[in-house]
Amino acid sequence: MLQFLIRRVLGAVVILVGITIFTFALFYVVPQDPALLMCGKNCTDSNIQRIHENLGIDQPVINQFWDYLVGLFAGRDFATTACPAPCLGVSFDTGTPVLDTIMDRFPLTLSLTFGGIFFFLIIGLGSGMIAAWYKGTLIDKFFSGLSMTLSAFQIYVLGPLIMLALVYSTGWLEKPADVPITESVSGWAMGLLIPWFVISTIFAAQYTRMSRASLIEQLQEEHIRTARAKGMSRPYVFFRYAWRGSLVPIVTILGMDLGSLLGGAIATEFTFNLHGLGKLAVGAVNKVDMPMSMGVLLFGAFFILLLNIVVDALYAFIDPRVRLS
Repeated sequence: MLQFLIRRVLGAVVILVGITIFTFALFYVVPQDPALLMCGKNCTDSNIQRIHENLGIDQPVINQFWDYLVGLFAGRDFATTACPAPCLGVSFDTGTPVLDTIMDRFPLTLSLTFGGIFFFLIIGLGSGMIAAWYKGTLIDKFFSGLSMTLSAFQIYVLGPLIMLALVYSTGWLEKPADVPITESVSGWAMGLLIPWFVISTIFAAQYTRMSRASLIEQLQEEHIRTARAKGMSRPYVFFRYAWRGSLVPIVTILGMDLGSLLGGAIATEFTFNLHGLGKLAVGAVNKVDMPMSMGVLLFGAFFILLLNIVVDALYAFIDPRVRLS
């Protein structure tokens, strides 16, 4: 297990270095000079040169990349501000360290992601278990048909419809808002209830079908039939053996869906006008704020890689047949 985790961590470091090189190279593909955007009207050549020096973009490309890598571990000192490690640069737009802005927006995106995961796993796995238990009946057909229907929806379609029905027409729920959990737990939960509902509805449809298929496959395994032949009750075999074995493919897909959830934060945050990492990334691209764009991309990649390592490590605990070597 330890050797496996070490290999995965080293692989993640290599991937992050590759992403850093790629995103840094994109900086020089952008046709606009960030100094021109920051200087505004009535800009002189001396002002542009001064901005280049303050941002550190007057140096050769290799030097700039090296300074960026060193800043990740040792921090950097800019002309306008100090950037402690891990330094992802200083925003061209605000002049503040990129990581400070990311950490200010990250709690909302984290709440959206894990709140959505919590609800769609409960709804999806629960519906799949019920469908598998009543295989071939009207209950099974109902949940299967419902999951197929809901899987056709997208966040930007279902979100406004739910808002229209539950907020603007009836007033049953409050409009989504970013309330820090440290201020009010109930306000935080109510502010994200509709986004969680939309995310869980769309993703739960996929996990319902997957859970049902995986459970039905497990129920046909030899060890399940052997347990039933020994006189064990159907509920005991279902929950003790079949359900646990069915979790392996679900955990695999969940690891891949983490990226979709973080990527889908852009659509979710714009649909409900929430200010998280997704909206921050789009705003940085529109303003040609490359340090912010690179910082959000690197931070998101690091988070996804970390969660995938955790998911892979869970295999051995979920299914004893899995051996990590």
